[in-house]
Amino acid sequence: MKTTKKVLSLALVLVLAIFPIFAAGTQEAAKTGVTLKLEQFSGSDATLSGKALKGMIAEFEKQNPTIKVELQTIGYDDYFTQLQSKVVGGNAADVFELNYENFVAYASEGALSDITSLLGDTSGFNKTAFNAFNYQGVQYGVPNSFSNVVLFYNKALFDKAGIAYPTDSWTWKNIEVASKKIMKLGDNIWGFYRPFSFHEFYKGAAQNGGSLMSSDRKAFTVNKAENIEAASHMIGWQNDSKIMPTDADMAGMGNWDLFKSGRLGMVVTGIWAFADFTANCPFEWDIAIEPGNVQKATHFFSNSYVVSATSKYPAESAKLAVFLAGSKEATKLRVEASWELPPVTYPEIIESYLSITPPQNRKAVFASLDYLVTPPVSIQQAEMTAIIQSHLEMILSGKQSAKVALDACQKELEAKISL
Repeated sequence: MKTTKKVLSLALVLVLAIFPIFAAGTQEAAKTGVTLKLEQFSGSDATLSGKALKGMIAEFEKQNPTIKVELQTIGYDDYFTQLQSKVVGGNAADVFELNYENFVAYASEGALSDITSLLGDTSGFNKTAFNAFNYQGVQYGVPNSFSNVVLFYNKALFDKAGIAYPTDSWTWKNIEVASKKIMKLGDNIWGFYRPFSFHEFYKGAAQNGGSLMSSDRKAFTVNKAENIEAASHMIGWQNDSKIMPTDADMAGMGNWDLFKSGRLGMVVTGIWAFADFTANCPFEWDIAIEPGNVQKATHFFSNSYVVSATSKYPAESAKLAVFLAGSKEATKLRVEASWELPPVTYPEIIESYLSITPPQNRKAVFASLDYLVTPPVSIQQAEMTAIIQSHLEMILSGKQSAKVALDACQKELEAKISL
């Protein structure tokens, strides 16, 4: 990633050196019309989200008849490799999608336009999501979606086991007690599932009072005592209390499929599962705020639309980004498609979102926002994430204790990752 960062920097020097010739772009657009290129990864063509995005674009073009939009959707696995090549080559789309984790790398390298003065009224955006795409006092993007993670539970299994449904006061201990009772219902029934991954670990550390970075984000704190304790506890669900199935136990079945089969009492996963579970769970299910240990902490996931630093039409591009991300017309289509959470505070949009069932307790999605924690971010995001995940795998495999693995992780991060 350090090499990539240098290549990106050198390329941007060359690309931005010719940027002044684009200054007349907005004036040209006003006279003759313009076509904007939009590239993104989150709205698949074959899904309701893809149809919703096309509807958003059609409405934008209707309201802005001199602006046409060319859409290209690229699968997530290939998206960032292609995006990096396009940015380095100076031919990035006018507007493109970035997730929160990769935003800093592009903003810090001058790949994005400062759109602070081009956004107009932004009071309708959720402030947490909107401010996430402000880098060093400059607004480089607007959030187009906002997701978090909750506790899903199978009401039928809870009823059979005679257990009260999860509440906002639940902790890890409550999960463990309920799981053991649920598992008594049969040999192939499991209590709980939560992946042991980078995203789950940074959140689990926070739920135990820890963090992977200092509050000023200038130092790694991966091997803090609270983090070691959290890692030991989380892996213990699989290796000690055995309330969580191993990969071998699931025999190739994913955790969503296990839940949908009716053989998993609880699963920690994202609200993007709503549509799938609604269509494919032959039992009643609901959600609750995810329990913590010493405190609550929930995920922050957000994607944004940003404007390329080399766009000839920054004003028109910013207008498109704001419309797709935050207009009432666009967010209404997003809600109807059950496409994550619109990053807005319009009462009618929120009420529309809450009215869709299941889950019955959809208000837990918004209640969870009070406990958001952001992941650690670096200009070397991919390399940092890979390092942390590699050491988590050592714990998961039983090759190292949590302390040994996280001490080694801390040393490797300090040696290889810039903050």
